[in-house]
Amino acid sequence: MGGYLEAIVRGHRSGLLTAADYNNLCQCETLDDIKMHLSATEYGPYLQNEPSPLHTTTIVEKCTLKLVDEYKHMLCQATEPLSTFLQYITYGHMIDNVVLIVTGTLHERDVQELLEKCHPLGMFDSIATLAVAQNMRELYRLVLVDTPLAPYFSECITSEDLDDMNIEIMRNTLYKAYLEDFYQFCQKLGGATAEIMSDILAFEADRRAVNITINSIGTELTREDRRKLYSSFGLLYPHGHAELAVCEDIDQVRGVMEKYPPYQHIFGKLSYGESQMLDKAFYEEEVKRLCLSFEQQFHYGVFFAYMRLREQEIRNLMWISECVAQNQKSRVFCYEDICGI
Repeated sequence: MGGYLEAIVRGHRSGLLTAADYNNLCQCETLDDIKMHLSATEYGPYLQNEPSPLHTTTIVEKCTLKLVDEYKHMLCQATEPLSTFLQYITYGHMIDNVVLIVTGTLHERDVQELLEKCHPLGMFDSIATLAVAQNMRELYRLVLVDTPLAPYFSECITSEDLDDMNIEIMRNTLYKAYLEDFYQFCQKLGGATAEIMSDILAFEADRRAVNITINSIGTELTREDRRKLYSSFGLLYPHGHAELAVCEDIDQVRGVMEKYPPYQHIFGKLSYGESQMLDKAFYEEEVKRLCLSFEQQFHYGVFFAYMRLREQEIRNLMWISECVAQNQKSRVFCYEDICGI
């Protein structure tokens, strides 16, 4: 079952920043103050040799390096089927990296600059050659055929040129195939892993369905094309998907979602016609579910939950660092609370 690694990941979880750490970070006046405070945490060794003046990107890069090191250590120690489960966790980053490079190339950005912005957990050998592809078919044939993303491309292969709309459809089609594949893999594992991961992945699928609906309102995406981008599982599948596919504004989306008790309180936090706070409300709900996964023993959900929580912590550090760097102290407390749950 990988009891040793589960103990390791629970140990890593106890190293997440505490409420007191966040409180102290929010009092910092400069990025060097943030570095000084982080030196007393697990991030200390990664930041200790960084010269002043610091930049937010440096803090984020070094903190991400810690996450990558922990992930690589767990992957080296893992045996099947845990090693495959851990690899699945990185596929989302691979999809984001592919989309980042293809979009950047479309807008004539420098490939090297784009590679530096890619998430290190989503890197693969041929990623730099993505820039040569002109359409989906070339993208698959020249680059992605040898990566773990290859099976997810079956629904994406068209000869249409890559433009912003097609790239966004490609991202959502890939994510749909990835989530469905990961969900099926977790179902095969059975037991507590299947139970906990089904809940987490179903929530992710439902959140993506809502976001796709809201983002496609007022675009040329047809109702049928919109529905094709929804994952074929989750609380909203299939009846909620049919209703979301025909929504034409945020209040109609709200009307659909309020029929589902787990999502009533999320939409209850929003004013009518408002969607800006929706992402934050979804993140808060996701964090609760991730933290709950640590309440059970002997399952793989804790690995997924830890990686997500650590990634959220790094986003929080980026937010706080940016607020400090730009002297926006009034907004510094608007980070996502992951320790008060």
